Amino acid sequence: MKCPFCGHLEDKVIDSRLSQDGNATRRRRECLSCSKRFTTYERVEETLPLVIKKDGTREAFDRSKILAGLKKACEKRPVSIEEIEKSIDRLEARFMESGEREVLSSVVGEAVMEELKGLDEVAYVRFASVYREFRDINEFMKELRELLGKRNKKGG
Repeated sequence: MKCPFCGHLEDKVIDSRLSQDGNATRRRRECLSCSKRFTTYERVEETLPLVIKKDGTREAFDRSKILAGLKKACEKRPVSIEEIEKSIDRLEARFMESGEREVLSSVVGEAVMEELKGLDEVAYVRFASVYREFRDINEFMKELRELLGKRNKKGG
């Protein structure tokens, strides 16, 4: 494992345990060169579908891209990294369980927005404004009205 501090390739494992959700193994490691400690997570590699982009190109389903988008949307909002990670876990499970070998990027984007609705409405609107490429304030207001309408129907 490459040390994130000095780049050395040899380390020793100090501690191993299952993560809280049981889906990964958490390992504390110590670099044999600089002696700094770091944590790694191992998870079973599961087959996720390829994502078909708008231009027709295909790329691997990338958890880190979704994480970056969710972190940006949730910036300065009361959403923990654990909640974001759980959302990504649900998204990955959803796409693995679908059995599809390929999925449109628009389907992934809509699923991400559904997760954000449950996490934080402000983060949802932030993400939607970029993802749906709102061209003016009217499109933005339309999305807000729909969100408020759904909230009022739920009684919240």
